[in-house]
Amino acid sequence: MSETTGEVVNDTVEEIGADGLSPAVLAAVGSVALALYFYYVRGDKQRGQFVGLWPATILALASYFKLQDIKQAVTTTDE
Repeated sequence: MSETTGEVVNDTVEEIGADGLSPAVLAAVGSVALALYFYYVRGDKQRGQFVGLWPATILALASYFKLQDIKQAVTTTDE
């Protein structure tokens, strides 16, 4: 990895870390709250469990798109 590629990756990682409460994290937290609401308050255990599976998917998709951004930044710098 060249110096410029390392700098781009470091800048991208810092940018990602600075955005601690991204929309994906807020959506994941919201879906956990919604799952708890359905499960305990409404007594709809099946719906609560279904909604409780969403946070992992939301965060996985957010991670995938962040990795694609990093890959694009590294590829652009290498050229």
